[in-house]
Amino acid sequence: MLLTQIKYDLKMFFRELFYLVFTVVVPPVTYILMGQMFSNATYSGGMNYVQTYTPSFIVLISFSVVFFAFGFDQVMNRAAGIEKRLFITPITDKILLMSSIAKSFIIATAGFVLITLIGLLVYDLQLSIVNFLVSYLSLLLINAVMLVYSHAIYSNFKEVKTALIMSIVLFQIVMFTGGFSVPVESLPKFIQYVSYGNPFYHLNKTYISIWNQTFELNQDMLISICYISILLIISLFVIKFNNKKE
Repeated sequence: MLLTQIKYDLKMFFRELFYLVFTVVVPPVTYILMGQMFSNATYSGGMNYVQTYTPSFIVLISFSVVFFAFGFDQVMNRAAGIEKRLFITPITDKILLMSSIAKSFIIATAGFVLITLIGLLVYDLQLSIVNFLVSYLSLLLINAVMLVYSHAIYSNFKEVKTALIMSIVLFQIVMFTGGFSVPVESLPKFIQYVSYGNPFYHLNKTYISIWNQTFELNQDMLISICYISILLIISLFVIKFNNKKE
C-alpha cells in the first residue's frame, strides 16, 4: 500500500509544473548561470565557486522539495478534505504522511545526484567516494530537520491561497538570506542580522563545511548547531500542539 502511494505521489509531483519549476528547474539552472559569472571568485574560507555553491544548491533543492512538495501538499490535502476522506479508504493518514516523507527523500536524492553531476561535468568538481557518501548521509539528516520545520509551519495553514503566498515569499527570503544567491558577508549589515536568524543559513553553512571536509566544532559551528536544534524542538512542540487541536 505504501509503495503504491509513493509511486502515485511521485507521478503527481512530476505532473505539477509549479513544483517542477521551483525544485527541478530553478536551482540547477541558477547553479550553472552563476557558475558562468562567478567561477573565478573566491568566497569565505578561501573556497571557490564549486566548493561553496555545489553544496548550497543541493540544500536549496532539498528545501524546495520539503516546503513545496511536502508542506504545501499537506495544506492542499487538508483544504480539499482528502485527509478526512481517508477514513473510508484503505489508505490511512500515516501512510499518506510516510509517502510524502519518502517522496521528499527520493527527490532530494535526485537533486543531490543532479547537482553533483553538473559539478563534475561542467566545473571539474573533485569529490572522493567517501566524501560523496558522507555528504549524502548528511543531506538526509538535514532533509529530516527541514521536514520537521516544514510540518510545523504548514500545520498552521488551512487555506491554499495563504499557504501559496507564504511559500513564494519564504522561498525568496531563504534564497536571498540563506547564502544561496550571494555571500551573506557581502550583504548590508541589517540583512546579515536577518540571515543569522534564518535557520536555513545555518543548515547551509553546516553542510558546506561537511561537503568540503572543514567541519569542526568551534564556537561558530556550535552556535549554528544549537540554534538549529532549539528550533527543531520548538517545531516538534508546535506539531504536537496543532495535532491536539484537530
